[in-house]
Amino acid sequence: HVQLVESGGGSVQAGGSLRLSCVASGSIYSSDCMGWFRLAPGKEREGVAFVYGGYGVTYYADSVKGRFTISRDNAKNTVYLQMNSLNSEDTALYYCGRIVDRSWSLDYWGQGTQVTVS
Repeated sequence: HVQLVESGGGSVQAGGSLRLSCVASGSIYSSDCMGWFRLAPGKEREGVAFVYGGYGVTYYADSVKGRFTISRDNAKNTVYLQMNSLNSEDTALYYCGRIVDRSWSLDYWGQGTQVTVS
């Protein structure tokens, strides 16, 4: 069993920055592929970024490329999402999850942390 707990969300003005954290506990491994997702009202879930622990490979959605950075600290079982140059389109509930296939399906995910950009 895996538990994921996100934190770091909040309200920020456009152009500002936030750093989200996702702390994992349970049967989580450094080789797991972990991702950040977001869900905004009236929109479908969007995969924002993932990091494939085995090789350190990262991927970003076009909407955040160049502004967001995903990283992980395996010693702390934590995945981070540094978000810079935020705009109103980034307002959403952000949550992390463990990705299990190429379709970005998740077997575990957290409750999320709200990010509001005004």
